[in-house]
Amino acid sequence: MSQKSHSPQTPRPSHRPYWDTESLVVVGLFTALSKVVSLMVALLGGGMNPFTLFLKNGIATALLVVLVARVRKFGVLALYVLVGQVISFLIAGGGMSMLLPCFLIAALVSDALIAACGGYRRMAAVLTGVAFYDLIGRAISLGYSFLHARENMAMVMVAGVFIVLGYLGCLVIGLPCGAKFVKELRHAGIIREV
Repeated sequence: MSQKSHSPQTPRPSHRPYWDTESLVVVGLFTALSKVVSLMVALLGGGMNPFTLFLKNGIATALLVVLVARVRKFGVLALYVLVGQVISFLIAGGGMSMLLPCFLIAALVSDALIAACGGYRRMAAVLTGVAFYDLIGRAISLGYSFLHARENMAMVMVAGVFIVLGYLGCLVIGLPCGAKFVKELRHAGIIREV
């Protein structure tokens, strides 16, 4: 009678998905928070005037800086764009934006810039990537406005002023406040160094 030898099974290496549940939840929460806060600032400020435009873009950029510094994975900006598009669809209805591929490419290029500048752990790299993403996003919006209203250059100029004002809000309010929030969240242990 032959005995079967039982060899201990070697444990399989656990395969961790690239996007774990925590990262996906953080991206979803910050994207939704950014959209809701921007909408509330626009409504409380009495519509799209220069002050509310400046402020809402600054707040959205500050939240984006915190998101990128918290998740710290290549592709976080692209995931932010995709989730933002879904949330915009749920809030406003309508179809998906024709500019979605352009924004995805801008997000991936910005992610690559963050990686090239030292990675997601360096605050300067995160700020550079987010500033570049905001700049490219606004350039895409301006180009889209030009394509649709090129017969009426006055409208394109007005759109250009609003886009520049929004970007100034990103630079003046968003990036410094985002860096300050990240610093405070690191002290609180919400954003871990490891």
